[in-house]
Amino acid sequence: MYDLRGKVALVTGAAGAAGLGRAIALRLAKEGADLVVNDLSEDAGSRTGLPKVVDEIEALGQGALAVYADVSKADQVEQMVAQALERFGRLDILVNNAGAPAGADRVPVVELEEEAFDFVLEVNLKGTFLCCRAVARHMLQRGGGGTIINISSTSGKHGVARFAAYCASKFAVRGFTQSLARELSPQQITVYAICPGLIESERIDDMATVLAAPGLDAADHREQMIATAIQNSALGRMTGQSDIANVAAFLASDQSDFMTGASLTVDGGIHME
Repeated sequence: MYDLRGKVALVTGAAGAAGLGRAIALRLAKEGADLVVNDLSEDAGSRTGLPKVVDEIEALGQGALAVYADVSKADQVEQMVAQALERFGRLDILVNNAGAPAGADRVPVVELEEEAFDFVLEVNLKGTFLCCRAVARHMLQRGGGGTIINISSTSGKHGVARFAAYCASKFAVRGFTQSLARELSPQQITVYAICPGLIESERIDDMATVLAAPGLDAADHREQMIATAIQNSALGRMTGQSDIANVAAFLASDQSDFMTGASLTVDGGIHME
């Protein structure tokens, strides 16, 4: 549907077997892009899977490079971009998908520890900033043109109890996206945010574990979360990884060239605005 042949994309947080980053990377590869896929390390538990993602991309006939880096560390981000440029010579698309797992931050604000708050902001917001800065510098140096896609959330548009740190980070990503879009638009670099609803992935397991009420099994709470999302969806189902990946492919293509700074909600009509 979209022609991304000759383009190179960097997707962060791409190791999850059922994760959003993997889905986006594969969708871009199907459109002809070569991929640099990133995650934290080879010791990321159930999220370790970059070699498999690389194999899947190469099976589609595209080049792929796995780079392990912590997106909240400037030196590691710079090294990641340098490795990408050494392999492919250019970056045309950046998808900032890496995010902090739900954990000690999913508590009421009066119980929220400073360290837990800082961790979420470091990964979700500072990581987005560092990756955008490094890739935008490259795009400007080569003469402009390119696409940056930041993954925010519907919780970046609507506050949720016990999600204060997460909401703060995702609201901030949207504001950052708008500022960056205005700065880079003269050089024809477009910047967007995608705001997904609840997605059935590894992250929902993290949320269920920390949000389950006392005496309620995490698996039962997970099913409650899914049932509520489906019930509230105007289209009668949960947001799927492919729903977000399809929007990312559109934004990465020249079909979206007259859009920039937009935050697109993709949640099946739970939030209409």
